[in-house]
Amino acid sequence: MSSYLEFLSRHADQLVNGTAITLAQFVLSALVAITLAVIAGLLTLAPSRPLKAVATVYIEIFRGTSLLVQLYWIYFVLPLMGLELPKFVAGFVTVGACFGAYGAELVRGAVLSVPKGQWEAALALNMSPAKRMRRIILPQALAIMLPPWGNMMVEILKGTALVALISVADLMFMSRQINGTTYQSAQAFGTALIIYYVFARFLVTPLMRWLERAMARRLGRA
Repeated sequence: MSSYLEFLSRHADQLVNGTAITLAQFVLSALVAITLAVIAGLLTLAPSRPLKAVATVYIEIFRGTSLLVQLYWIYFVLPLMGLELPKFVAGFVTVGACFGAYGAELVRGAVLSVPKGQWEAALALNMSPAKRMRRIILPQALAIMLPPWGNMMVEILKGTALVALISVADLMFMSRQINGTTYQSAQAFGTALIIYYVFARFLVTPLMRWLERAMARRLGRA
């Protein structure tokens, strides 16, 4: 135990800095994923075929290919086409775009799961399509999609570990550096494992469950 505490004291700065970068990557990736999921999910239900086609192509490409390949493509290949992103930006954009494609299917499924009577009631009130979606359909769809989105948030957190492979100085990158200089694999990667678990169990999961309860109360389902 004392040797592990000594390990932590020697590498505390690296671990704290890496943890901060991981948290930033997670928050930004989640924002990108939520934004793209909502847009793409609604576009798949749009009456316009071109818009539906654009959303479908995005979903199929990012859902059907490896996150690691996407990360390498965006960071290493796009500069060859004239679009160069800083590694930090490339990291959260790629992770967010990948999981946004999965989230789009959750959005689409949740919207279609809203009872038909709710659609008919909104139509009977002579609401415009946009108002109908904003006031009636989306709040109910959000309550349906939040539980699976909780799992998605945990997956996004774990997915951010791959940004270390393009030298983003996150928790995994720092753990690999510490391991490379000390050869204390159990301590380095064990500490990373604990930190990821604490984030998932005591930050992400309680937040998503709080949102679920808040939405249930708003809809009178508590």
